[in-house]
Amino acid sequence: MTTTTVRELARNTPGTRDRYADLLRVASLATVVCGHWLMAAVTADGRVGNLLASLPGLQVLTWVLQVMPVFFFVGGFAHALTFRSLRRRLPAGSVYAAFLHGRSRRLLVPTAVFVLVWTAAALAAALLGADRGPVGAALRLVAQPLWFIGVYLAVVALTPPLLRLHERAGARVPLALVAAVAAVDLLRFAFGVPYVGFLNFALVWLAVHQLGFLRADGMIRRPGLLAAAGLAGAAALVALGPYPLSMVGMPGEEVSNMAPPTLALLCHALWLVGAAELLRGPGTRLAGRARVWRAVVAANGVAMTAFLWHLTAMLGVYAALLAVGAPLPAPATGAWWAQVPPRLAAAAVLTALLVAVFRRFEVPGAPGASPRPGSGPLAAVGAALCLSGVLGLSLVGFGGILDGRTAVLVAVPVSAPAALAMVLGGWLLVARAARPSPPAGPDPRRH
Repeated sequence: MTTTTVRELARNTPGTRDRYADLLRVASLATVVCGHWLMAAVTADGRVGNLLASLPGLQVLTWVLQVMPVFFFVGGFAHALTFRSLRRRLPAGSVYAAFLHGRSRRLLVPTAVFVLVWTAAALAAALLGADRGPVGAALRLVAQPLWFIGVYLAVVALTPPLLRLHERAGARVPLALVAAVAAVDLLRFAFGVPYVGFLNFALVWLAVHQLGFLRADGMIRRPGLLAAAGLAGAAALVALGPYPLSMVGMPGEEVSNMAPPTLALLCHALWLVGAAELLRGPGTRLAGRARVWRAVVAANGVAMTAFLWHLTAMLGVYAALLAVGAPLPAPATGAWWAQVPPRLAAAAVLTALLVAVFRRFEVPGAPGASPRPGSGPLAAVGAALCLSGVLGLSLVGFGGILDGRTAVLVAVPVSAPAALAMVLGGWLLVARAARPSPPAGPDPRRH
């Protein structure tokens, strides 16, 4: 996006736009990216560790810095507005396909490019026999953020039915989802039911997304109470239950609050949503400043591209340090902390370069002409294939692409080639469903 375009978009922003929501979206992704850069600790032998494992006392910071729930919350708000706008303008039978294509296009086009580039790199490494050791670790690590794309695509696909449910039941829907999350954790931890915890990948993030619907209708009237209840609930669960302190996944832990998500993570999300709403006044004033708003517009235009490539940039920085023989101190030592500022700056510069190369693929998400009526089921099947493939890739990574390596997605083994085929095939179905209706032929009654 050029500087001129950013200035024009910023200047032409309607006065009715909720700029604070856009600021929250950018700030949440930026926090996640910086957190990944900071937590990664690569040793001199090329192994990737985690700062929070070396300094467990810092895990409490994840209660402020694990802000991915804010992105889902803002997504729910934006999706409610977009779907209602389409519902007013398009025939009923084509609304779902138009919505799904418009919202998933922004996600899947840059994701498909990322996947294809890394697939080519993985094939080259495999053919050269270089896909082991540090390279193999990198081929697995860069795919991990794809879980977010898959889960977010799922909440996009489920927006229309859950928005209709919200319009009938209001706040009772997220309350029911909270109860369902608690029931899943009870079955998982108290009764040891296998695989049941994976339901919370949907239930937790849908509950947070549903709060965005409440925001769209002005129904979050006591954010302070929401924040306090969420914080107290998370603290009680961590203190009394089987839940770990960290709100991000930690290597080697028996229970993670993230994979699959837990009731503790949902309480954490409630605290963050309440806090974000408490800051709405000053946040709106900040986003209303001309320079800040231009920065938000520019960042929103490349946010998904930056998110996809930020781990590639981080690994590139470490690879350069290893290549030149620079010392890599043990994590959390004084020398390690001294390297943090230049390492983060280098990662930011390399991410900016990658964004400059790949930002052309981050196309706007607005739908075009009205799709043909009845195309919703085809779009839904395509979305299901896409999210399955993306989640599969996030688990198996790009390593071992030629030797049939698999990872278990819920209870189904998935290989990298199969996951790639699902992503590309699913997107073709979504795009086909969104094709506009053909123009009407001549009326035979006129002849």
